[in-house]
Order: sequence, then C-alpha cells, then structure tokens
Amino acid sequence: MSEAGTSLTLPVPPAPAGAEPFFIERRALKRQFNRAAGTFSNGDALHREVAARMQERLGYVKLQPARVLDLGCATGSAAPALRALYPKAHRIGIDFAFEMARHAARPASWLARLRGLPGMRRARDSAVCADLAALPLAHSSMGLVWSNLALHWLDDPEPALREAHRVLELGGLLMFSTLGPDTLLELRESWHEAEIGIRPAGTAWHVKRFIDLHDIGDLLVKTGFATPVMDMEKIVLTYDSVARLVADLRATGSLNAMQGRSRGLGGKHTKQRLQDAYEARRVDGRLPATFEVVYGHAWKAPSRKTAGGDSVVRFVERARNAAR
Repeated sequence: MSEAGTSLTLPVPPAPAGAEPFFIERRALKRQFNRAAGTFSNGDALHREVAARMQERLGYVKLQPARVLDLGCATGSAAPALRALYPKAHRIGIDFAFEMARHAARPASWLARLRGLPGMRRARDSAVCADLAALPLAHSSMGLVWSNLALHWLDDPEPALREAHRVLELGGLLMFSTLGPDTLLELRESWHEAEIGIRPAGTAWHVKRFIDLHDIGDLLVKTGFATPVMDMEKIVLTYDSVARLVADLRATGSLNAMQGRSRGLGGKHTKQRLQDAYEARRVDGRLPATFEVVYGHAWKAPSRKTAGGDSVVRFVERARNAAR
C-alpha cells in the first residue's frame, strides 16, 4: 500500500496467447489511459453522472467503513463523493495506468491544504498503480470496494471480482457500475451502415464489446458474493457532431482498444458515410449517444466452503435450560 500522495507500479500479467480479436490489447489501452490522465476531466460527464447516482444509492446503505477501495480510480474524481459519505475512512485508489494513479495520488498544494478547499485530496487519500486482478492489499482489509465504470475494460472481470471479494472484510460491500452491450449503439450501427459493401460484416470492430448484465450477476455468485442486486438504465448524452463524441471518448482514454479493431477510419469516403449514417439519427438538432449503465452491489458473507471445496457446516450450541 502506498503512502499518501505516492504511487507504486506493480507488474501486469501479459495478454493470453491466441486472444480473440474482440479482447483488449492491454498495451494500447494503457497507452490511451496514460495519455488521457491530463484531459480526463474534459470528457468525464458520464463518469460524474454515474458516480453521483452510485453515491445516492450508497446513501441508503448503513455502512461506515474504515477503509474504502476505489477500484479503477482513473484520476481520482470519485474521491470527493467518497469523502463526503465516509469522512473518517482511508481512501485508496487503484488503477492499472500509471499516469492515472499518479494524478489520483497527487496531493493538494500547500495553499489548498491551508484553506481546506472542498474536493481536494487529503492525507487519507492514496493511490497505487496495479492490476485490478492482482491487488497489493491484505485479505479482509477493506470495508467498501467502489468501482465506477472500470470493469468493462477487462476481458474477463472474474479475477478482479475474486480479488475484490478477497480484500473485503466480512460484512463488507462491493458497489460498482459498468457498461452494457447497448453502449454506443448508434455509433456501432452507423459504422455497420457505412461499411456495407466495403467489407464483410464482423471483420472489423470499431466499437468495443460490452458484457451483459446477467453474465456479471452470475460472476458475483461464482466469486462468492452474497445477495447480489443488479439493475440497468440507459443514459443518453447528446452531441452536436460525431467529432465531439469522439473527442470526449479520446479525452477519457475510452477509444476502442480491441485487438480486432480497425486501425483507421478507412479513408475520407468511409468517414463521410459514417457521418451521414449518424446524421440520420439526429433528434432535435443533436446526435444521441446511448450508454447502457449496469449497477450492482453485493456483500461478503461468511464462506460456505473451505479453500479445498468442502462445505462448511456451523453448529450453534443451544442455551441450557436454567432449571437444570
């Protein structure tokens, strides 16, 4: 665990050999996120909105954790919300991109600390650069694991969920949001229409694929979480142009990094066809961009099985009759 205002880099496992074309190219994704660390706040409207809705949901949960883990913290923009909910907690951010973690760990200036400006990082905030599937944290050390729009960047979120379960204390809570399959539906359909007659369908992926809500719910149970609750909503952002949408995605490092992605726009004619296809979806002068947001939370309850897979049966001694 890092000290406040510092970051630590840990090794990241290589991508599996023979990965599918829709798997993430980790090196490219890390490069995108490192570049976006300084521009993240320019295009993070969705992240801020979803964080606010997660914060509202946590307001109904009776929880006072001593330590809070922000899993996939990006630049640490969730810190003010977590600080408002749990002012006495130690907040730890983890991100696999070093520049993101460095921004999250950056201490406030001496003048800001002196004035106690709201939203500035304090001594109880720290950040670590590490893989989400290999957390450098002790077992049962966290009271809350919070993850806002991070899990969909993993080809398989199961290892990260197992790690979240491992570091949570008994009675601890996992609260997360991620993106579902209908995210950027308009952009995906517009690309398909733009490439009809140019290349066979399914030979290039221009928009990232996202995991279904039901699959994530199954993973929560599989990884040992109890009483999982899942729900979904669609948030529609609007833009004045396709270029403005792409600019927001680039600002947050959210461009497509799949191994089978197209490596360019395919020439000016294809770009024009893409814009024309998207323009057909303009409503009230604006271009819609749909984001399917999946919310979930689950608790860490006592395990019903040992590490070897044997079932655990607990015997409770009844109180003896006082008359005996």
